[in-house]
Amino acid sequence: MPNSLTIVGLGPGSFGALSLEGYRALQKADKLFLRTERHPLVKDLKDRGIKYFSFDYIYDSSLNFDQVYANIAQQVVDACEDCNVVYAVPGHPWVGESTVGLIVELAAAKGITVQFTSSVSFLDDLFTVLQIDPCAGIKIIDALQLSKHDPSPDTANLIMQVYNRLVAGDVKLKLMEFYPEDFPIQIVRAAGVKGEERKETIPLYELDRLDWIDHLTTVFIPPYPEGRKVFKYPLDPLVDVMSQLRGENGCPWDKEQTHQSLIPYILEEAYEVIEAIEEGDTEHLVEELGDLLLQVIFHAQLGWEDKKFDINDVIDIIVQKMIRRHPHVFGQVNVDNTEQVLKNWNAIKEKEQKQKGQNKPVSYLKDLPKQMPALMRAYKIQAKAAEVGFDWEEIEQVWAKV
Repeated sequence: MPNSLTIVGLGPGSFGALSLEGYRALQKADKLFLRTERHPLVKDLKDRGIKYFSFDYIYDSSLNFDQVYANIAQQVVDACEDCNVVYAVPGHPWVGESTVGLIVELAAAKGITVQFTSSVSFLDDLFTVLQIDPCAGIKIIDALQLSKHDPSPDTANLIMQVYNRLVAGDVKLKLMEFYPEDFPIQIVRAAGVKGEERKETIPLYELDRLDWIDHLTTVFIPPYPEGRKVFKYPLDPLVDVMSQLRGENGCPWDKEQTHQSLIPYILEEAYEVIEAIEEGDTEHLVEELGDLLLQVIFHAQLGWEDKKFDINDVIDIIVQKMIRRHPHVFGQVNVDNTEQVLKNWNAIKEKEQKQKGQNKPVSYLKDLPKQMPALMRAYKIQAKAAEVGFDWEEIEQVWAKV
């Protein structure tokens, strides 16, 4: 019959935070394993004569964390064949402990019963240090998982296990995709550990400059100030897909494309959107709009690779343009009809051109694309001409004008 396995949470660091049940389990263990000795409580265990075996050596001999965790889990479960085992981890067994899930899975396959003895999580002390209520909304992410899980600027975020300055640098770069570089963040080390606890508020860009960051460090990012727009449906997933398609192990066809080679596809996708609209087929329209959007993302990826622009620049420019050219919506201008809207639009556009240094006279038809189909271009030219008085109901009026 398999022996038992007990997983004990050591708490955030102080001996007082270790539960009595947990302490007794450590004392009575036939064999006690610690995932790591790098925990403030370990000194107290040594002082009380509790003997243990640490897995720290595996970190030095493994290629990555996945290999570390798998190796630890296997050794813990294998040890249960000889005796009753206690496996102790920092904090709470189910908070930031990848080995625990692996151990439970392996133990179940061997018919080994797993019991848990919890102590206070570092999160409890962290909420006290930060003086925040998690019920107001918070997202917790492992620093090493930021490539898989983006922060959510519309709520508070905790980035845990920022092991060192190298990891802090990666965290900083990731966060700067979502927050201004001077956005205020709080850094907490050893929350709840008497004599070691530390907290500082700094601008985001200084995150990796702190020389006291270690495995007990957590980064707290407050929500954006009220009124800051956070998009519910970000483009990031599509941008990431395109980046992979153009990456080292991406698609040969996608990697060969240029701005020029993609021109036919932009036209094709635009026409297919038109067809879906005229068909009145909503499902088809959604699909074709996605295809057209992909072309925008594709060109933005090419711009990023050339270090000229990216999708953020594309979005920022059009957002600012729409705000500037709709002062009747975003400003104090009053309009009564569509004609006044178009008049304001053209006036603002002319002003923008002058600000860009385009003061010399230009053709009124300058903005009409030369690549536009002939019939459509003719229609647009006539519409432009009508705006400046070249529009008549009778042919005689035309001759009079000439």
